[in-house]
Amino acid sequence: MEQFTIDPFAPSLKTHKLSGKLKEFWSFSVDYNERVLFYFIEEGKAMFVDIGSHDEVY
Repeated sequence: MEQFTIDPFAPSLKTHKLSGKLKEFWSFSVDYNERVLFYFIEEGKAMFVDIGSHDEVY
């Protein structure tokens, strides 16, 4: 999570824009199992929507 505050697009986070029913959201990986679903409020600020396993979040 600290890495996200430093650089939300750091390669280790695998941050990516979602598609389909979740197209307004982005996601990044905390570790192999945990994902964070979020959206950008404004430049430099994000709102976390959900945190959990791949199956829980998507």
